[in-house]
Amino acid sequence: MLARLTEPDVGRYLLRDEDEVVVDEVRRHWIVFVLPVVELLVAVVLMFVGTFVIAPADPGGWLVLVGLALCLHSAWVTVRERRECFVVTNMRVFRLHGVLNTHRATMPLSRILDITVDKPITGRILGYGHLTFESAAQDQGLREIKYVGRPDARDLKIQRVVQVVGLRGPRR
Repeated sequence: MLARLTEPDVGRYLLRDEDEVVVDEVRRHWIVFVLPVVELLVAVVLMFVGTFVIAPADPGGWLVLVGLALCLHSAWVTVRERRECFVVTNMRVFRLHGVLNTHRATMPLSRILDITVDKPITGRILGYGHLTFESAAQDQGLREIKYVGRPDARDLKIQRVVQVVGLRGPRR
């Protein structure tokens, strides 16, 4: 049940009768989980202090309640980031995200005109970057894919799939 809540079901969106297969499934880089973990640690400290250190001075248990709220927010952010998924198939690319409401944006490989790879200095050090897709159709949910691990390798993989499928000119 926990896996069903935190893992998007990519297989149900594949066109099996058209022989669509997943080439790459891109999850968020671990850096997006740093803030929720820090928030969780602060929550645990607040609940500990509110329960054992200053319990008589805090009769309403406000520190414990604030700590509990921070725990819930941390869990929500963690599940939200875990459900973010970008998928490259032999026919298209699509993005799944959302916890309660699931959003899906799809773009055929033939519509990808350009991919821009942006790696901030921290991304260069830690191994993540952001992909920006330029396509014939604007304002898609696929324009920016943030916090992608190994962005150069992912860009090359997409370019290879586009080449193999024959959507670009022949190799010389």
